[in-house]
Amino acid sequence: MTFPFKVFIPARFASSRLPGKPLLKIGTKPLVRHVYEAAAESGAEEVVIVTDDDRIRIEAEGFGARVVMTSTAHESGTERISEAVVQGGEDESSIIVNVQGDEFNLSPLLVKQVAESLHWDVQASVATLCEKITAMEDFHDPNVVKVVFDKDRHALYFSRAAIPVQQSSATEEPTGFSHVPCRHIGIYAYRAAFLKIYAGLPACSLERSERLEQLRVLYHGYSIRVDEACTEGGIGVDTEADLERARSAVNGEE
Repeated sequence: MTFPFKVFIPARFASSRLPGKPLLKIGTKPLVRHVYEAAAESGAEEVVIVTDDDRIRIEAEGFGARVVMTSTAHESGTERISEAVVQGGEDESSIIVNVQGDEFNLSPLLVKQVAESLHWDVQASVATLCEKITAMEDFHDPNVVKVVFDKDRHALYFSRAAIPVQQSSATEEPTGFSHVPCRHIGIYAYRAAFLKIYAGLPACSLERSERLEQLRVLYHGYSIRVDEACTEGGIGVDTEADLERARSAVNGEE
């Protein structure tokens, strides 16, 4: 069964760790174009780039993308998309997928999967994805966001810390833990009605402490569905090291 959904890609120039990253070249294309082209293969009705920067707008319109300009005051991609949804008068039942503008080499299958996940879970306001962590380095890396969820696959918490704590030797690999930890993949699906609610929710201290926008959803009592990704996730380009990994992946294909 198929159903309509749209993809909104929030793209911000002023990243603190990697300024201007949407326009940084990976191979022959800027990062934001890689993300856009992957999203366009997902079966989405429309793919929109949402930004507050004219440099990104000019680049995106140059390769044929529709762009929505938003306020410079937003602190997260979800806030930016919320404004764009209100601007566009989206139907409240519409499913909007947030593909973050720095998620390189994200499979279109995951974009479709997260939309389907929200479509079928009527109890959830948001859906997202995860994958099992297999390396201790990733388990303890604060740039790798961890998630734990309940028996119905609704999120309990997201953290940059190594969660859940394991009562085992630090030399063991995560696959040997009693509870295998999961890495959050930074993609979300929302119903447009919830995005309009989200726009009015105040930020919370947990969100600021962890620097994770999804904690605002949990803090205010809304549910996030978490499914295991049907295929490998992409590379979240947050640091110079991530950028080099992405560039190496492209060079390896050429």
